[in-house]
Amino acid sequence: MNQQQLIEYLDKKVVEYNKPDFVQSDPIQIPRQFTRKEDIEISAFLISTLAWGNRTAIIKSGQRLLEIMDFKPYEYVLNYEEQKHQFVHRTFNSDDLNAFFVSLQRIYRQGGLEQAFKLHPEIPGVKGRIISFREAFTQEPFPDRTHKHLANPQKGSSAKRINMFLRWMVRKDEFGVDFGIWNNIPMSELHLPLDVHTGNVARKLGILTRTQNDWKSVAEIQEQLVQFDPEDPCKYDFALFGLGVFEGIK
Repeated sequence: MNQQQLIEYLDKKVVEYNKPDFVQSDPIQIPRQFTRKEDIEISAFLISTLAWGNRTAIIKSGQRLLEIMDFKPYEYVLNYEEQKHQFVHRTFNSDDLNAFFVSLQRIYRQGGLEQAFKLHPEIPGVKGRIISFREAFTQEPFPDRTHKHLANPQKGSSAKRINMFLRWMVRKDEFGVDFGIWNNIPMSELHLPLDVHTGNVARKLGILTRTQNDWKSVAEIQEQLVQFDPEDPCKYDFALFGLGVFEGIK
């Protein structure tokens, strides 16, 4: 199909999968339990950090995190005192969770999560914002072992989970899947949360040539998606993910 046919096809799939029904099987249901901005963004950040592997297991771990925080994420973070919780999700353990709570407390005392994703003085766009956030979040005494749970696009990571979190926080539309509660980042900056499903479908459709799912691939797809919709390129995450997960395109 030519480019116009491809755009029309993907736009149709966006409408098909960008629906509240999508939330029923997605980790975004964890922050959906809250209405307060800070509660939403804290729970969304934590569950997105854990979002690899089986989605049922991810959601179960997310519910366990809410129990640990007494279903009051913002209040819990502000009043946090270092401790060890009984928590493990794959390689993310109680030491990592403690480090995340300590860093979140500092971030909120300095202005909050949204402010932490500020423009980088040297690296433009969302890549620079992720790097700025990572630098702020991993200030000492952040443990060495926990660095692996925060993607670093400077080292080539696709930053799938952080890009997904940013999509949740920033995107606004009439369908109501994403929260759209952040105003400091334009939707045009958002990049695809590249994973095995979206990567495979993108290659099948000819909008990705690289074989690796790394930041260079994210940038390559972005060049295509901004041609399809310069204001909201990340909406195509719904189409590519849906085609891969629900329609089995590989």
